[in-house]
Amino acid sequence: MSRTGGASPDRCQLYLVTPPSLDPAGFKDVLAAALDAGDVACLQLRLKDVPDDAIKRACDVLLPVAQARNVAFLMNDRPDLAAKTGCDGVHVGQEDASYEAARQAVGEDGIVGVTCHDSRHLAIEAGEAGADYVAFGAFFSTGTKTAKTRAMPELLRWWSDIATVPSVAIGGITVENCGALVEAGADFLAVVSGVWDYPAGPAAAVKAFNQTMAAHSRR
Repeated sequence: MSRTGGASPDRCQLYLVTPPSLDPAGFKDVLAAALDAGDVACLQLRLKDVPDDAIKRACDVLLPVAQARNVAFLMNDRPDLAAKTGCDGVHVGQEDASYEAARQAVGEDGIVGVTCHDSRHLAIEAGEAGADYVAFGAFFSTGTKTAKTRAMPELLRWWSDIATVPSVAIGGITVENCGALVEAGADFLAVVSGVWDYPAGPAAAVKAFNQTMAAHSRR
C-alpha cells in the first residue's frame, strides 16, 4: 500500500492488523513468516491501553520486518507516534485525531486511512478531504472489538461504483466468508484473528486468503 493518488489496486489485497496484545520479540518471527507466505499490502499496529513506550518498542521491532518486505506499516490512532517512529502512515477512527491532524503529522507522502463504519456520508467526506482509503465495517461478528455498526457488502459495491479512493473491509473477516466482500469490490481486507488464530497458523492463513481473493476477484 502506498499513497495512491486516488487509484484502487488492481486486485483485492490483504491488510493485516496486529493481535490485541503481543510481545514484539516473540511476535517478530511469526510476522515475518506470515508476510513471506503471500501478498500482504499493509500491517497496522493496533495496541490499545498500553504506554507509549510499549508502542514505540513494538515499532522498533516490527516496522523493519514489514518495510523490508515492502509492506506498508501503519499506526492505529496516533498520528504523533506514527510520525516519530517512521511509520508509513496512520489509521484514524471517528473518535480519534481528525483527518487534517493526521495528514499534518504524517505529511503529504504518508498514508492516512479513515474509519467510516457503515456511513456513506462519512466516506464521501473522507474521500473528498484526501484520505488514502476509507474503512467500512464491521461486516461480520468479531471478538476483537465491540462493533458499533454492521455494514453490508452492498456498501462496498456502491463505493467501488462511485469512487476511486480504495476501500478497506473490516470486522470478523475469515477465509471462509471473505469471498462476498471481494466480489462486492473491496480493495483491501483488514484481518486480525482470521490470520493470527487460523488453525493451521498465520502463514497458512495468508496463503489461503490470497487464493480465495484471487478466486473471487471481479477484476
